[in-house]
Amino acid sequence: MTVRTRFAPSPTGLLHIGNARAALFNYLFARHHKGEFLLRIEDTDRERSTQKAVDVILDGLDWLGLTPDAAPVYQSARQQRHTEVAQELLAQGLAYKCFCTADELKIMREQAVAQGLPPRYNGFWRDRDPSEAPSGAPFSVRLKAPKEGETVIEDLVQGAVRVANTEMDDLIILRSDGSPTYLHAVVCDDHDMEITHVMRGDDHLTNTFRQAMIYRAMGWALPQFAHLPLIHGPDGAKLSKRHGAQSVVDFREAGYLPEALCNYLLRLGWGHGDAEILSRDEQIALFDLDGVGRAPSRMDYTKLAHLNGVYLREADPARLTEDVVARLADRSDVVTDDLFRERVLKLMPGLQARAKLLTDLAESAAFLGKKPPLTFDAKAEKLLDAPTQAVLRRIADKLAQLSPFDAPSIDAALRAFADEAGLKLGQVAQPLRAAMTGTLVSPGIDATLAALGRDDVLARIGAATGHG
Repeated sequence: MTVRTRFAPSPTGLLHIGNARAALFNYLFARHHKGEFLLRIEDTDRERSTQKAVDVILDGLDWLGLTPDAAPVYQSARQQRHTEVAQELLAQGLAYKCFCTADELKIMREQAVAQGLPPRYNGFWRDRDPSEAPSGAPFSVRLKAPKEGETVIEDLVQGAVRVANTEMDDLIILRSDGSPTYLHAVVCDDHDMEITHVMRGDDHLTNTFRQAMIYRAMGWALPQFAHLPLIHGPDGAKLSKRHGAQSVVDFREAGYLPEALCNYLLRLGWGHGDAEILSRDEQIALFDLDGVGRAPSRMDYTKLAHLNGVYLREADPARLTEDVVARLADRSDVVTDDLFRERVLKLMPGLQARAKLLTDLAESAAFLGKKPPLTFDAKAEKLLDAPTQAVLRRIADKLAQLSPFDAPSIDAALRAFADEAGLKLGQVAQPLRAAMTGTLVSPGIDATLAALGRDDVLARIGAATGHG
């Protein structure tokens, strides 16, 4: 048996982080068992499904590195197949036509509630002759639910889960307009795609018992189910906007690397000893469902940012440089030309050592593309008083004569100047940092000056000291 998993999102909005984790688990499980990872777009809700949302899903999966092994299957294109299965169940007497109107169904539900029962359909047309219905009346098709015994799902995460069959009513599989219901379409698609393992959020667990009725009525083998606990906010409540980023787009825009986000999502509900940071190959080698817990997980944005910082420090400087350029491209105060790109790449080892997010990285690199005079923050402005400006002018004289103008030479020159002037190195470096960046934060001052180049360094000192 070839293991086949699937990720089956509805294109009605953004790719939620919980769905992204489900996609990751399906991908890793398939890869671990040398199987196939498939994608199905469940777009039967024609009013809410949009191509834009489909593109967001495809782009998000691509960004996360979760590439399906075949082209996406679009559920809407399979409506004829869904209808054929429903008609087969109808022909076998395992389903029936229900002619109840919306008002009649409403009354049934109200009566059930009044009797202290769940609001559900009472099976009125289950054993009636369709000829009793008015000629030409619209009808839905309902599956005959078993009335005795219980349905047991041997869930690979939750364990054995049972529901008494008396708790389930007769499921609609075709609506009165002839369109298949979601629960019916999913079963047909999973069977035809030969899905062996269905891994999804545990909010689908109740659906599984209803879907099992369709499998058994058709004589189809059930896939193995694994219902994953949901992701909650740090306070234990359902993850929402008030907690912060919640979609893949949000996390990307906030400055997270995809490999860091995947690593975090993997560890959010799955564990393997003390292993925290795992490469994709290590994830594939180790991942299996026996490491998935049953309890909901809580997002820890602080821990995620820390992990992202670890990945940032290991990332390719050229890759990070391109991200910085893209993030600053629309800034009116930053010139993102080839010179800027060259400067960022040169200084990147120092920049990435400090950042936790790509947004931090871009902000800390922005000064490399600014033209003097710079805007100074309060601390930098306070430092650049008249005596300090005089020191900077003396430093400028030294730097103007320096050759070569590289980090080792700059470091040696600044140390020599500090000794001659009776100053600590910090009393030299901090004023320079303020003049170069407008703040008191930057990578090593020698690397910073080298990245800017002699002409710009002297121009910035001039602007900061009123001699520009």
